[in-house]
Amino acid sequence: MKFTKQDLLTLLIGLFLFTSCKNTNTIGFDPDPEFAIKGTLEDGVTVATTTVPDEVTSTIAMPRHPLGFINADPIFGNTEASLAMAVTLPAASYYTFGTNAAIDSAVLVLPYSTQFYGDTTTSVYSFNVQQLKDNLSLQKNFPSNKEWPVETTVLGTFTGKIQPKTPTKITDIVTGKADTLKTVVPQIRIKLNTAFIQSSIINLDSANRSTNNKFANVFKGLHVSVNKAGSTGKGGIIFFGFTGADANVEIYYKKQNAATASVTDTVAVKFPISASSGPVAATIKHDYTGTPVKVQLDAPNPTTPYQVTYLQAMAGVRNKITFPDLKDFVTRAKAGNANAKIVVNRAELVVNLNAGTDVAPFVAAPRLALYKLDIAGQRKNIPDNDAPTSTGGGDPYRYAGSETLFGGFYDTTNKRYVFTVTAYIQDLINGATENYGTYLAPSSLTEYNLTPSVTSAARAVINTKSIPTGQKGIKLNIYYTRIAE
Repeated sequence: MKFTKQDLLTLLIGLFLFTSCKNTNTIGFDPDPEFAIKGTLEDGVTVATTTVPDEVTSTIAMPRHPLGFINADPIFGNTEASLAMAVTLPAASYYTFGTNAAIDSAVLVLPYSTQFYGDTTTSVYSFNVQQLKDNLSLQKNFPSNKEWPVETTVLGTFTGKIQPKTPTKITDIVTGKADTLKTVVPQIRIKLNTAFIQSSIINLDSANRSTNNKFANVFKGLHVSVNKAGSTGKGGIIFFGFTGADANVEIYYKKQNAATASVTDTVAVKFPISASSGPVAATIKHDYTGTPVKVQLDAPNPTTPYQVTYLQAMAGVRNKITFPDLKDFVTRAKAGNANAKIVVNRAELVVNLNAGTDVAPFVAAPRLALYKLDIAGQRKNIPDNDAPTSTGGGDPYRYAGSETLFGGFYDTTNKRYVFTVTAYIQDLINGATENYGTYLAPSSLTEYNLTPSVTSAARAVINTKSIPTGQKGIKLNIYYTRIAE
């Protein structure tokens, strides 16, 4: 590997200690004086933010899927999420119900996942289950704005408060033994129409239950949506997990004993709903009518600058970021020496939450994503978040070192998000990259979302450079060294 004199000098500068900042709370980190990097602090570069719609995204193969509603939020309006899901056979091949099978009951089981956003105290949630009109397994695309056609008959309804963290007790049926009470993972259980299950599953001819493909051609799949008439309160978005074995259609039925015709057995069987065996997709709707978000979407460049901008997950809204006077900063920093080099020792983007917007049940997003667009308009990690891999990836000398060091996690004490952007700002200063678009958007806490997040429902209201009275605006802190040539 070759090093130029400039590279070596840059590396040495990065090892120096610095002590420039008097008030550490005005920047994004609290440096230990013993290990602070030396350099000149520039915190006057303008960071311009604009609220823009996020993009439609695929909802297939996700770690969790959303269902629920947020009702009449004065800032973000109404949000609604529904689910379409394929139901598969208990085994990959033929399943038999035995002789004279007659249904007792059937339940759609939806296990809660690790995240929930909204109200569990007073809101009442009501959901309807219907059959899909089309075979979901044959679909090729699963966009977040796709509305899946359903049959008009409601097959089951759930109405009540939700308890995403409370285990559920059910009766466990074991053939030939006494029923027992069993504790299972937290879940919603929706009773299904028994006549429908009898005719659509139990009474199917053996050919249509011989493979998952043939079964899907007949059964199509199920759809779960919000019953607005039965739902009350502020609401929330529930996330369900379809990556394990807990989501299914449980069927309880009686059949003739195989050995003694006069004896009846009670049997339970599970028809899985799993992302590994059939598609599960979400439909997401946002209605910003009459909200501040709608005002900004309709007029992104007002005469009087907005003091806040808006971020909402579920493919809602994001912020486009620009640094309109970064070149002016470089000119000033060179101090009349056109050949001087500006070396960025450290740069951080500090995103301050608007005061009073981190209030339950709609608390601030626990994490934000920061990414850029390439020349083709594709989303890419900035170099500070481009981790090296065994097959390539980013530059280890430019990578921040970890997700934690890159940042974007909500600081509950200082009410802000801080990102390390050292390598990215250096690239912009050097002209090594163009700013084809830099964006802020909510991300799931447990996984970084480069694409629009539909595995989180959180939102944030952030301050712009036009600071509201008594608050802190969005800021870019650059610690740099000027190298004269």
